[in-house]
Amino acid sequence: MNTENVWVIDDDKSIRWVLEKAFKQAQINVTTFESADEALELIRANALPPNAVISDIRMPGSDGISLLKQVKTVHPDLPILIMTAFSDLDSTVAAFEEGAFEYIPKPFDVDTVIERTRQACAAQREKTKKPVRHNKTPANKPTHEELIGDAPAMQEVFKAIGRMSKSKITVMINGESGTGKELIAQALHRHSPRSQQPFVALNMAAIPHDLMESELFGHEKGSFTGAQSTRIGRFEQSNGGTLFLDEIGDMPATLQTRLLRVLADGQFYRVGGQSPIVVDVRIIAATHQNLEELVEQKLFREDLFHRLNVIRIEAPPLRERREDIPMLLEHFLEKAAVELNETAKTMSPEFKAYISALPWPGNVRQLQNTAHWLTVMANNNELEVADLPKHNQDLPIQVDTDWQAGFRQWANKALHEGETNLLATATPAIERILIQVALNKTQDKRQEAARLLGWGRNTLTRKIKELELD
Repeated sequence: MNTENVWVIDDDKSIRWVLEKAFKQAQINVTTFESADEALELIRANALPPNAVISDIRMPGSDGISLLKQVKTVHPDLPILIMTAFSDLDSTVAAFEEGAFEYIPKPFDVDTVIERTRQACAAQREKTKKPVRHNKTPANKPTHEELIGDAPAMQEVFKAIGRMSKSKITVMINGESGTGKELIAQALHRHSPRSQQPFVALNMAAIPHDLMESELFGHEKGSFTGAQSTRIGRFEQSNGGTLFLDEIGDMPATLQTRLLRVLADGQFYRVGGQSPIVVDVRIIAATHQNLEELVEQKLFREDLFHRLNVIRIEAPPLRERREDIPMLLEHFLEKAAVELNETAKTMSPEFKAYISALPWPGNVRQLQNTAHWLTVMANNNELEVADLPKHNQDLPIQVDTDWQAGFRQWANKALHEGETNLLATATPAIERILIQVALNKTQDKRQEAARLLGWGRNTLTRKIKELELD
């Protein structure tokens, strides 16, 4: 069992007394200081540092920010929790800029301080065990973003890419926003005979309609007001390679007609141009819209739809590939750690189960953004459900409601394999899951968690100790 040593620094005697009593009750060794200068003297004398420091921010002599700066120069991995009754934006930002582990506003909940301190001590132990990550691309890693997934829906995508690896056939990619349609297009190009030629991407929804024609086909000097020089369009830029037209459903009707001609003839005119330009371009289009419905509504040309929809690939949403979610998030956490020069976060089993049940309406893009958020904001090295952004925790989760069938299957399998005393295995496991879920729901407020479980607080405390959940 790890012995935790904590320093508490506060000029308020009552605060020191309350925290000293609370830490001793929690079986955490504690040393208190009336000023930051006292603690700094020990640091300068090369005294054995604690596992964590809790300091007020405004005190006579050296303040909490000054303490933070000086301690970090000697012990950069020592977690420091800053307390203050003056919880303003500038102080908060300053504390985190200087490397504070946590910022605790007064008045505080004692249980919260104890819990955050345990997390700080655990983080400090992890950092001393793990090597520092450096901000560089790992050896033997591809420089491009790869598609990741073991789910059957993703395996179908991989198969389609493989089948078209020798082809220059036109492809339509359908999928919700954030499902990685451009990554699929890049993979189609990279695994094609055109892989050494340009891959050019254009998002139709991001370009004003009056500029779209010039963007695609280019223009001649003087063809319109502001055309001070000849401009090469995306079709010419991608000659010999692949042109990816994202959100093709947003293309205006007049431009749909011009695109159809290019697909039919392989040639076009720049805006204001007199001579045809011949190109050899593979078209990959993508959309989150239902193009068949747009065709029925006369908003999209039917003949262009059939030209583009030669081969269709469906980019599956995350809710249809839930088994891939932990793997994807682990990948994004490692990537974010390298980009931000941080230690990569890991995930607890409960965290993996929870994120796999979330709906993720923003799909892979939302998952990637969450990885960056967790890398910056989460205190724990091993992520728990409570570390997720609040809006993620409030989303409805998809769970298998027939848990009794799964439990019955486990019991039958265990008996078939000759196991005995099943209650001794199952009961602690069930209690452990229920306690962890309740504590996550209440953000570690034990009184409230006990109420949700139908226990008294003392019973919950005893069970946490018995199950070694601390």
